[in-house]
Order: sequence, then structure tokens, then C-alpha cells
Amino acid sequence: MTEPTTNTSSDASAPAPAAAAPAAGGGARQHQGQRKQERREPRAERPAGAKPLLNSAMADALRAATKGHALEVPEAPAAAEAAESAERPARAERAERPAGDRPARNNNNGPRRSNKPGNGARREGGQGPRGPRREAAPAAPKAPPRPRHPVVEKLAGMYPALFGDQPLPLKRGIFQDLMAAHPEAFEKNELKVALGLHTRSTRYLNAVAMGEPRHDLQGNVVEAMAPEHVFHALVEAFRRRKPREGEDLQVKLRRRMGMAYIASNLTRDAFLERVQVKDEATQALLAAAMQEVAEFDAKAEALATAHAASGKSVAEFAEMYGMHPAAAERHLQRAAQLKAIAAAPAAAAPAPAPAAEADAADDSAAPAAE
Repeated sequence: MTEPTTNTSSDASAPAPAAAAPAAGGGARQHQGQRKQERREPRAERPAGAKPLLNSAMADALRAATKGHALEVPEAPAAAEAAESAERPARAERAERPAGDRPARNNNNGPRRSNKPGNGARREGGQGPRGPRREAAPAAPKAPPRPRHPVVEKLAGMYPALFGDQPLPLKRGIFQDLMAAHPEAFEKNELKVALGLHTRSTRYLNAVAMGEPRHDLQGNVVEAMAPEHVFHALVEAFRRRKPREGEDLQVKLRRRMGMAYIASNLTRDAFLERVQVKDEATQALLAAAMQEVAEFDAKAEALATAHAASGKSVAEFAEMYGMHPAAAERHLQRAAQLKAIAAAPAAAAPAPAPAAEADAADDSAAPAAE
């Protein structure tokens, strides 16, 4: 009796696992495809007119490199591919077009218009979205000049060179000359007041501070201005000045003091004796000015000695010492001035002004010294 074989059942059941394996593998691929489809779906929902993140060439290369990978790049939307395909022939046609066939750019052939809204309206009508254009503010009118005394105005009409806008220093005793020349034109007391105001005005003080000589009624020079009158007029004129922005009036006043001392042709002691400064601030400025002049004088005398020994011209001497010829000339002139001052006899003290001039208030020394 033969035994029944069991290979039939086993053979029949054997293919089942083999068939199940492909089924399982197919399910995994199907699941992976579903995940890919899920990743594609949000991108497929992008609007047709939206710009793709990658251009066509870059997307093709990236898809080829990631094919079969979880990070496989999806195909570009159909609308974007269609637009890209339509644009390629146009770009190729523009690249192949000759340079002469290309349309020329507008090189200022017509009026330029700004892209800002409202500019055209402002050009044509003067108004725009921001309202009417603001005009420049008119300059502030200058303050009218201060009225002068009627007698001074009368004197300016009679002697414009002496009493005009740029007056000249007056000779001592001008009051008596005016009364003698015009006995009926002026009242004595009014003329005294007018001359006092005139000689105390800033314009007159500036003329005295410049060292202008004194003049008579005919405009002739009669005498030089006294050094003390120049100095006090200079101090008073600077006291009235208002400094501009960044201007140091103290430095300018100190330099002008030194120039006044040099122009006086006096020694240091003689100048200080005649000036008679009492204000402490003015004394400090004068001391600084005299120190600067002393340093200049020492250099001038040394250069004069070297120039005399060199036997060269001023230009050659200046070039040898690296100086400007004009600066070398000033030093040499100052050295010659110092030599002449030392050789001259001591200057006599100034004579006091006559009582009549003090009463008339026509001497510039009194207003300048105040």
C-alpha cells in the first residue's frame, strides 16, 4: 500500500508565500507612490501664472539626479512649462537680430517726466498733492540808520569830506574855525553838542583808530594823530563791535594794538607812558601785544645783521632763509626803524589841549579815552 504523498499540498501551498512577497513589495511601492503624490499635490495646487522656483534646465538636471529618490523633484506645472516654451523662441529671435534692426533708446529726445505723482501738476500749475509751492521768505529789511543831530546833518551838507559817511579826523580848534567861518549859521551851544556827538560816533572813532591825520575845514592835513588818541579810539571801537560767528575780537584787537605801537615810532617805555591804560583787561591785551612785537623786533634785528653780512639782495637773502621776500622786507624795515628810534632824542610829552577845545568837545582825545 503506497503512502500518500504530501508534496502536493506542500507544493500547492508553497507558491503562496512567494506570491505574497510581490504583493507586499507592491504595497510598499504603492505607499511610497502615495507619499510622492501627497508631496506633489500641494505644488500642483500652485496657480498657473505663478513663477516656478527653478527654471526648466535646473529642474531637469535635478530630477535626473534624484530620480527614484524620496527627494525627487516634481515636474513643473504645465502652465509654467508652456510659458517657458513660448518665451524661448522670442529670446532666440532677439539674440539673432542685427544691432541695426534693434529699436534705439530714447536719449533725451523728449521731455523727461518724473515718476513721482504730482510732479507734472507742480510744474504746470505750481500746485500738487502737497499743496502750493512755498515761496522763499523775503530778506529781512535792513535797519534804517540812526538819525543824526540836525547840526551834524547840516555840517555834512556843508563839508561832506569831513562830516559825511566816512568822516576824517578834525583838527584841534575846529569849533573856533566853524564859528569864525559861519557866525550866523550855528548857535554856540548846539554846535558844541553836535561836535561832541560826532567825535564820539563809531564812524569817527574808526577813522581815528586807523591813524588818519587831522584835517582842517578845507580838507588839508594839519598834524598827525597822537598815538594815545589812536590807541584809545581803537579800544573803544572794538568794545562796540559785535563779533561774528567764529570771530575772536580779542585776537584782532591785540594785533591792532601791536600795529599801533609800531606806527607810533616810540620806544616801549614812551608808548606805555603816553597810553596810560587803567583797565585790567586792556592792560593784559596790551602786554600780550607788546610781547609779540618784542619777539618780532628781536627777529628783525637778527635778520638785519645777517643780511648786512651776506651782501645779497633782499630776494636772494629771503630765498636763502626760506622766507617770502615781502616778509623779509618788513623785518628789515622794522630793524631800520628801531635803529632810527634809538638814535633820535627822547620824544617830548604831549602838550595839554587848550581849555577852549575841551569846552567845545571837538578834540577826539576826550571821547576816545572814555
